[in-house]
Amino acid sequence: MGLPRDGRNGRTDRLSQAEFISYEPATGVELWRGKAGDVDATVDRARRAFPAWASQPLATRIELCRRFANEVRKGQDKLAELIARETGKPLWEARTEVESVIAKVDISVTAYAERTGQKKLDSALQGTAAVRHKPHGVMVVLGPYNFPAHLPNGHIVPALIAGNTVVFKPSEKTPAVGEFLVGCFHRAGIPAAVVQLLIGGPTEGQALVAHADVDGVLFTGSARAGIAINRKLASNPGKIVALEMGGNNPIIVLDTPKVTDAAALIVQSAFTSAGQRCTAARRLIVKASMYDAVVDEVKNIADRIIFDEPFADPAPFMGCVIDNEAADQLGESFLYLLSHGGKAIKHMSRPDEGKPFVSPALIDVTALDEKPDVELFGPLLQVVKVDDFDAALAEANNTRFGLSASLIGGTPQDYNKFWAGIRAGIVNWNRPTNGASSKAPFGGIGLSGNHRPAAFYAADYCAYPVASTEMDQPRASVGVGLRAERRRKRRTAKDDEQTAVAKKSD
Repeated sequence: MGLPRDGRNGRTDRLSQAEFISYEPATGVELWRGKAGDVDATVDRARRAFPAWASQPLATRIELCRRFANEVRKGQDKLAELIARETGKPLWEARTEVESVIAKVDISVTAYAERTGQKKLDSALQGTAAVRHKPHGVMVVLGPYNFPAHLPNGHIVPALIAGNTVVFKPSEKTPAVGEFLVGCFHRAGIPAAVVQLLIGGPTEGQALVAHADVDGVLFTGSARAGIAINRKLASNPGKIVALEMGGNNPIIVLDTPKVTDAAALIVQSAFTSAGQRCTAARRLIVKASMYDAVVDEVKNIADRIIFDEPFADPAPFMGCVIDNEAADQLGESFLYLLSHGGKAIKHMSRPDEGKPFVSPALIDVTALDEKPDVELFGPLLQVVKVDDFDAALAEANNTRFGLSASLIGGTPQDYNKFWAGIRAGIVNWNRPTNGASSKAPFGGIGLSGNHRPAAFYAADYCAYPVASTEMDQPRASVGVGLRAERRRKRRTAKDDEQTAVAKKSD
């Protein structure tokens, strides 16, 4: 893992095989340092803790998770400040993330009851047919840096409610938030071995994925890392794997009189969280008749966006990206698109080369013969002009990803066509591509996921169904395929005596 060019800003640096150090991306100030965890010892503790945790009544596990929500609530200001400092996102956005962490518990309780409920069908002769669910065992949660509390929490809480033990490895870029989150679980009374923090980078992550005593891997991150996990475990069908990856998400604009509203939705989709959301709009596909009005208004709003450090006054719309390496890559991507036929609508600027702040950028890529099908994880929006709806839909589906897609404008009939024809797991109309509800499933197809959606459907991959038929006493007979039974006289003691006398006389 290389250093950023200034050696500090926005990076968690591995100082040795045993220690990491995290800096605030917006300031370069050291925030946290700690040692890498022992994978084997951590997994072993989780394995030994599993039977006792799984045998706890469901009501007990739920109550402890609710206590966790209360612990987060008690420390929500401190956690929000920590998230803002370690990610560089504005404080207002960090506060909404903390609120999502708290709300996740009740949502997960409801989801577990709905998605994994027990069923019984009674029959006098056949006994009882039952469906119940069991936890998998030791679950590894690999967290991202963009929502370092909310997204891993969305795996951890459902896993705990189901009866699994959890080893949580936060992103090496946000270890301080991970440590705080796990501390809340422990202060709530959940045993230390049931939820464990494992500090580490790719080496520790790979070791956790491959560990023989790990029963499941719950991952949120890039498609590249997710594909590597999938490939590693392809020959091991016994290990549950949920991959929540990124997107090259389209937002289509058809005819609408509400140009300003459309532009606001586009800006929210593309530039919230400095574009560091897996559901962020990466491609704006505009019908030619709407192009000039919509693009001009998007640029007008983007030009006014305040991007600054998390605690600035006035509050910024967005902060920096996670580190200088990410900022450099975004700048290089903009130049690549520009040099291959792209037309700059709004240039990407870097006010301070020593810090990872980049301005929102817009580039028209209509003329590119081959548009790169990659996730550019930052505030860079590519614009494509098309003649009609059919061309827009074809362009939107011209991707290996399939996470989120939105249609702006059009008629109800247009939306029906869009919903039926678009390849995505989240499909919206006159709403942003991001901001998905935790009360619905969250996931995509293609390179965006492996058909195991998270959020409300996380319960599905945290427990497996067990079908049973049950009777109090054994009762059975074989009624077909047997020869007729020869009836035998029951032998008595007198019969045995007569047989013995006959043998003597012989």
